[in-house]
Amino acid sequence: MLTRIVVAPSGFKESLSAEAAADAIAAGVLRVLPDAEVDLVPLVDGGEGTAATLAAATGGRLVTVPATGPVGETIAAHFALLGSRDTAVVEMAAVAGLSLVPHDLRDPGATTTYGVGELIRAALDLGVRRILVGCGDSGTSDGGAGALQALGARLLDVDGRDLPYGGRELTRLHSIDPTGLDPRLKEVELLVACNPYNVLCGERGVARVFGPQKGATPAQVEELSAGLENWADVLTRDLAVHGTDLRHGPGTGASGGLGAGLAALGARLRPRFDVLLDHLDLDARLARADLVVTAEGALDHQTPRGKVPAEVARRAKLYGRPVLALAGTLGEGAHEVPGVDACHGILPAPMALAEALVRASELLTDATERALRMIVLGARLPVPAQAEVSGTQRPSSVR
Repeated sequence: MLTRIVVAPSGFKESLSAEAAADAIAAGVLRVLPDAEVDLVPLVDGGEGTAATLAAATGGRLVTVPATGPVGETIAAHFALLGSRDTAVVEMAAVAGLSLVPHDLRDPGATTTYGVGELIRAALDLGVRRILVGCGDSGTSDGGAGALQALGARLLDVDGRDLPYGGRELTRLHSIDPTGLDPRLKEVELLVACNPYNVLCGERGVARVFGPQKGATPAQVEELSAGLENWADVLTRDLAVHGTDLRHGPGTGASGGLGAGLAALGARLRPRFDVLLDHLDLDARLARADLVVTAEGALDHQTPRGKVPAEVARRAKLYGRPVLALAGTLGEGAHEVPGVDACHGILPAPMALAEALVRASELLTDATERALRMIVLGARLPVPAQAEVSGTQRPSSVR
């Protein structure tokens, strides 16, 4: 009998936070198994909600500061100060995320990561010794150029003039003057939690893979790609980057190339789950589970490339735990995610996206209930004898 269930979902983009998704799943579980022990482990991937989740998990707090948003306006942004008080978490999506870019202004050639640099400076003002930058859900493609400008670097064209914001300007970049960089950067450990599959340049470069999702036309994709190629060259030359391949190194394309920009400042690019999940004690909790339930907005062929359900399933299988994955949509490859034993879509019938987003919590709870009832029913069914399974015995009649 299922007595301990670990609920470890990601958030559903533009709909549910990871915490809200976990609560919705738990409600569905308790409809079926009211006496079950449900262990909620809302997970983050570096994108929206990362700072708040890690602050809550460690007894820390959110720090709200004014900063420059992705289209250049001043917004109320935030970062987390973890319970240890020596580590800050800068969530780039909180200041440069796609959700902060109005639909009529979605031009990744113009948006900026300047606010990310401002949040890093604000964290430095608190005297932390370690800054973790979470990458994900970005609305930018400037290679982290804006962040470097906010931290004191000057990006200059051939005439020695400062470049404006935006990824399209990187084709005109001639040199970088690092003399004004904040000296405190050398005194802290700077870690970037990123998807290692995302690279800066080439056919699978970040502009080509994610540019269209951020509003880029085919012509703009090529312009952005050329700019990021130039950005990698100038970064490597002027910031004396040695031993790091800024073009194709794992994670260099994170958040529109922010990974490469911060790596040029000495940041270490780390697989996001290796960094983020350390604070949540996930492995020990999975080891005690009878069933693991994970979830995300979409389950498909991209899920194994660094998405939360795949990571949960991989870790759960180290302890032989069964895994159920719930998703807003089931795409090609949904049934082939390694470690996921069963998957279930949350939509009971076709509906408009707008309605699904509004009703996501309700739909997720109901879908959890349906899936759990099937699991409980399956557990109660008698297992056929081997002879019957192999077909050597047949019933005398069928009614």
